[in-house]
Amino acid sequence: MSAATTTPASRPGVTPRRATEHPGHAASQPRTRGERTAYVRLELRRILRDLVTLFFVVGLPGFMYVLFGASAGYSQQEAGNGNVALYVMISMAAYGAVTATVGIGGSAAVERMQGWGRQLGLTPLGDGTYVATKAVVALVVATLPIVVVYVLGLLTGAEGTVTAWLGSAAILVVGAVMFALYGLIFGLAFRSEAAVSAASGSLVVLGFLGNIFFPLSGFLLELARFTPLYGYVSLARYPLTGGDVIDSEGGLVHEALWMSVTNVAVWTVIFAVLATWLVRRSRGRQ
Repeated sequence: MSAATTTPASRPGVTPRRATEHPGHAASQPRTRGERTAYVRLELRRILRDLVTLFFVVGLPGFMYVLFGASAGYSQQEAGNGNVALYVMISMAAYGAVTATVGIGGSAAVERMQGWGRQLGLTPLGDGTYVATKAVVALVVATLPIVVVYVLGLLTGAEGTVTAWLGSAAILVVGAVMFALYGLIFGLAFRSEAAVSAASGSLVVLGFLGNIFFPLSGFLLELARFTPLYGYVSLARYPLTGGDVIDSEGGLVHEALWMSVTNVAVWTVIFAVLATWLVRRSRGRQ
């Protein structure tokens, strides 16, 4: 006795699916985009609730600008296409922006090594999407101190051309992403929560060597030209100063644009190579 085989085509009202179709394929892309957006919102909400982090990323640079820029007696002196207050404002906004991106990069590395990556592997978010969302979060968080410090500058007498304001802000936002790699290196190298603190603390030293907190001259200025923060900040100041750097004696030292661009490019390559090597090393240990 043979049993009759019932196929989808033989069932009334059922249309056979083509072999090339995949269930849910049409909805997978919108669903992935929605989950990516939700993950970005989750990350931003988590960061904005961390008041300690917000103080160091947003509050401290704003306070330092008011202290060393707006309240200084020399703040209204001319500096290139603006005044000294704008010069200091750009410097403090740069410090806040890199502090934000270093923290994002360091925390991302620590999360991956503590098992968060395996949890995300159970979702439609792949490695590329994870990196992209972290980059978006880094850009948004880096924008916060820039906006706050620039608003303070606008309210406290920082003056300059439109090009100086907008050009420096754009360079600060884009250039700060380079330091997410710097934070990633610390997170992969130290493999603990202390990595983020170590990376952020090292920025203070780089800030002094990078001619951010006070003008350098002589040997220290020559040394500063080889540090990563120096190129980034000099490039951000370029729309204001045209390449002139204020030394500790109040004089001006002119630097060509290619020097700042080369500094940023070389350090970006170094950070990228180190981060790639550390990622491969961490995978080999798993």
